[in-house]
Amino acid sequence: MSTTTLPQSPADTRGPAPARRTADGRTDGRVGLRANLRHIGALARRNALQIKQDPESMFDAVLMPIIFILLFVYVFGGAMAGKGNQQVYVNYLVPGLMAMMGMNIAMAVGTGINDDFKKGVMDRFRTMPIARSSVLIAKIVVEVGRMLVATTILLGMGFLLGLEIHTSVFHLFAAIGLSMVFGASLMWIFILLGLTMKTAQAVQGMAMLVLMPLQFGSSIFAKPTTMPGWLQSFTDYNPLSNLADAARNLINGGPVAHSVWMTLAWAVGITVVTAPLAVAKFRKKT
Repeated sequence: MSTTTLPQSPADTRGPAPARRTADGRTDGRVGLRANLRHIGALARRNALQIKQDPESMFDAVLMPIIFILLFVYVFGGAMAGKGNQQVYVNYLVPGLMAMMGMNIAMAVGTGINDDFKKGVMDRFRTMPIARSSVLIAKIVVEVGRMLVATTILLGMGFLLGLEIHTSVFHLFAAIGLSMVFGASLMWIFILLGLTMKTAQAVQGMAMLVLMPLQFGSSIFAKPTTMPGWLQSFTDYNPLSNLADAARNLINGGPVAHSVWMTLAWAVGITVVTAPLAVAKFRKKT
């Protein structure tokens, strides 16, 4: 007796949908929001485990705030607030250094991304069916954690040197949160630099050219009223001045609305412009 084999319906033969691939053979990484969040979590965990395996990568986050606060308080504190009045300068300096921590930590993101491409790590990620943005966002998540460690150490040193909170703990947390938001936005700039420049040394050199004028041409270390008129105009438009003033007024008391909203506007503007460029460059980088 012969048997007839019925053809399978399309539903029977349909397996998992293959990942879409681009013209160069890489997966395009178009996934849903839930899967995207899961990928970000997994990649962030991978980056955190890398730090655990290489504790030396935390040296900048741990030592930089200690060195900076001791250096500036005891070298410039007497000149700024008068000899023996360094404690007064501590309350001015520490909120400003909170702004600087974010920028220095952000610089390390660019060199790290560039180094990962040299090692071939990013090429492996780009062959996976994951959103391209998840790789970069996971990097930012871990670096924000490092920034939080640096800020905590900075505040701890500040309290040891006489820092006083003249408002409330809520205002202190608001200053920390504002610093984290702005620092995260800066990371997109340095990620874009890391994807554009050919070497990590070039990224670091370009970053320093950006960092130095912004840091020292701001209200982080000294009041703009002591500066020449042309430099005061620069500090007025410097986003680090807005962040330093916002954190300073949140901790010491004073009007905060203008500086807070300006800082948030800068953070949103930087992210909206540089994040899509960074993701696009990540897709196309060879």
